[in-house]
Amino acid sequence: MNQSAKTLLIVYHTQSGNTERLAKAVAQGARRIHGIRVRTARAGRVSAEDLTSCGALIICSPEYFGYMAGAIKDLFDRTYEEIRDSAAGKSYTVVICAGNDGTGALTSIERIVAGYRLKRVQDPVVCRGGVTESDLERCRELGQTIAAGLELGIY
Repeated sequence: MNQSAKTLLIVYHTQSGNTERLAKAVAQGARRIHGIRVRTARAGRVSAEDLTSCGALIICSPEYFGYMAGAIKDLFDRTYEEIRDSAAGKSYTVVICAGNDGTGALTSIERIVAGYRLKRVQDPVVCRGGVTESDLERCRELGQTIAAGLELGIY
C-alpha cells in the first residue's frame, strides 16, 4: 500500500485555541496506531495536493454564527475545481467546536463535501460550550479509530 493511503490529514482552524486543542487530541489518538503518518495543519496552509495525498481527512472547525470557519470554507473554495474528481470516495469525518449546537457548521461542511463526493466513515464529534476532558477523549478515540481503519485498509 502506498504511503498516501496511510496518511491521516487533520485540518483545522482556530482563533481561541479550542479547535486546535481538539485537533491535537485527534492527532494524539491517531498516533496510537503505528504505521500511520499523521499530519495536522491549519486550513490556510493546506493545498489541493495535501488533500489528494492523504488516505483520510478529519475536518476540525469552530462554529461561527452557525456556520463553519471561513478558513475551512476557503480551503474548499481553493481546492474544489482541482480535486473534485480525484477526491471521490476519500474517507472523512468532522469535529466541531460549537458555541451553539454545532448543527449549522456541520450541515454546511457536509453540504460542501457532498460535492467532493467524500465518504463519511465515522459520526462527527460536536463539542458544545467549553472544551472538556471528555471532549478531548472523544477526539482521541476518533483519531485512533480513523487511523486503525487506515492501517487495516478499511478506509
